[in-house]
Amino acid sequence: MNRFELPGARGTLRWQGTAVMGIVNVTPDSFSDGGRHADVASAVEHALQLMNDGALLVDVGGESTRPGSDSISAAEETARTVPVIRALAELGVPCSIDTRKPEVAEAALAAGAWLVNDIGGLRDPRMLSLCAEAAVPAVIMHMQGEPRTMQDDPVYGDVVAEVRHMLHEQAEAAAAAGVPGVLLDPGIGFGKTVQHNLTLLLRLGQLADLELPLLVGVSRKGFLKSLGASGEPASRDAASVAVHLDAARRGAAMVRVHDVASHVQALAAQTALLEAEV
Repeated sequence: MNRFELPGARGTLRWQGTAVMGIVNVTPDSFSDGGRHADVASAVEHALQLMNDGALLVDVGGESTRPGSDSISAAEETARTVPVIRALAELGVPCSIDTRKPEVAEAALAAGAWLVNDIGGLRDPRMLSLCAEAAVPAVIMHMQGEPRTMQDDPVYGDVVAEVRHMLHEQAEAAAAAGVPGVLLDPGIGFGKTVQHNLTLLLRLGQLADLELPLLVGVSRKGFLKSLGASGEPASRDAASVAVHLDAARRGAAMVRVHDVASHVQALAAQTALLEAEV
């Protein structure tokens, strides 16, 4: 079983096999939970439950990035996320800030965030410099376009080669800048058709061989309907688990999920079966 570690100023996250990152949406227009955790108390309670269910860390996001969504101001996003992160930090809960805005990331890090989850892939020089100067790790995600228009007509010559190239290039830039560690995320559903998503998932091994931990997040996403999932996001957890189990077998070091308990149990069962087979 592979062992991973992600060093940073707040401490080093260490795990083996496939870890689980729990999602804490503090957005009133979240596609998956309809803003159920938009207030601080509810968000903190939910985060603590996810940690109790077995998450390695929780990912706090204050802006919806579903296809077609509009951006909000950095001030509004900061007001939504920073009180939650500060409360979790005081409780000793490792958390990441899910943002593409350097101003939001800076405020979240000052409040105690361990990691920056940047759907922009650290392509903003300010975000790259911030992570390096703060000595915190980052998630580098691939996205074609931006959330409002990314699903209008995504086109690739070779989706795996292009995603791999971008992730490799940005990982090298991060290392050169002094970012202490990175996770690579192919960005399932971010500027990709159903076929692009499936191709990336089936060829994850070609991304996992970059020798950096790979993060995969398909939880409750719309493309799961093409695999037989329900039309309602909250009813797609079983399909999410199935795809994430396959991703784990293909080399994913971490999965980003809404339903932590089911994923932790399923991953443990899969690991036990694979070890018994050996």
